[in-house]
Amino acid sequence: MQHKYSIIESELITLEKIQNYFNKSSDFTCVGASNCYDKSLDIILSNNPDIVFIDVDIAENDRSTAFNFVNELYKYSIELPHFIALSNNTNQAYTCIKNGFYDYILKPINPFELRKSISRLKLKPKEASNTLCLKSYKDYRFIELDEILFLKADNTSTDFFMNDGSKVSAYKTLKYFEGNLPLNFTRIHNSYIVNQNYVSRIHFGKSKCTIKQNNFAIPFSKSYKENVVVLEKSLSQKSLLSLN
Repeated sequence: MQHKYSIIESELITLEKIQNYFNKSSDFTCVGASNCYDKSLDIILSNNPDIVFIDVDIAENDRSTAFNFVNELYKYSIELPHFIALSNNTNQAYTCIKNGFYDYILKPINPFELRKSISRLKLKPKEASNTLCLKSYKDYRFIELDEILFLKADNTSTDFFMNDGSKVSAYKTLKYFEGNLPLNFTRIHNSYIVNQNYVSRIHFGKSKCTIKQNNFAIPFSKSYKENVVVLEKSLSQKSLLSLN
């Protein structure tokens, strides 16, 4: 299983040294790098990395420091990553310990120190999360995957139709979610992704999939018919009895 990391760093040479180290391993993938706390918060909430390298010398203002950033993450219902501090000196080391940082690495980055830090870190495989984080500016909304009936494209945004009758909008394309949702979500149309757990009927003659709640009739297109065939076979195999 691949582990994920992200970097909050303003110095390009430090960022490149970290990425070059991990490029030699197939066990890690970078999910984002930035020197902006807001963008980094979005990266972490969207990707839930195992490790976050953070330059503790960065202070956008008195209220926007590395430690305020880490403490802000506690407000959200996610599993916190392991934070590894990066600094030009040891001035912040004690504060990092008090804030639960895993390690403290001095710059310029020494690959040997980086290797020792990662080797000591015993990363356990994470259970697949059942929660999706949707961000709109500084508003973060968390929805349960098993409560999603289907997704519908709306230009450059996507609407989530939920089993309680509500609709939640996200400012990402349907293609983005197609690549990030679990296998039980199937793209059946340029404008629709359905949660197969809620599909009650597939009518190939009318090119429609019916959703259990409210009997939504979702069209499927010829270009995605193969996906629908796979969906039908999957649902048929799970059925107790099939009558022809």
